[in-house]
Amino acid sequence: MTKRKQGGHAGFTLIEVLLVIGIITILAAIVIIAINPAFQFAQSRNAQRWSNTNTILNAIHQYSVVHKGNIPSTITTTATEICQNGVGGCSGLIDLGVLTQDEQYLVSLPIDPHCTSGYFCDDNGIHYTVRRTINNRITVEAPHAELSETISVSR
Repeated sequence: MTKRKQGGHAGFTLIEVLLVIGIITILAAIVIIAINPAFQFAQSRNAQRWSNTNTILNAIHQYSVVHKGNIPSTITTTATEICQNGVGGCSGLIDLGVLTQDEQYLVSLPIDPHCTSGYFCDDNGIHYTVRRTINNRITVEAPHAELSETISVSR
């Protein structure tokens, strides 16, 4: 049998435990700040907006190919918000229902990712705009992009 030395430690002192907890807390705070979840979520929503604008533009392009170069007649030369499918009261908005009719070009028009969580969504729009030039060049934009990003696609 071995004898313990007089005054030896059998465990940790309160100060040592508090010091370890403090160091772990500081490291966790640094990791959370480095990851920055709000920034990551904003980037994710912007990636979805890029995808949605391309989807809308591709559907308009497919429509124009099938209709011998003609684009939907509701698209104007002024950037105007696009109306949601199947809702009334789309006055002042661009109706692209021809793209979703019989699900020929799209099943439904994509909606801005913030609309699913209640932001910016107090009307009947999808929060993407569309316009054409006099030469029928189409531009679809996401005006509610985050992180000062400009999301605009043209064809």
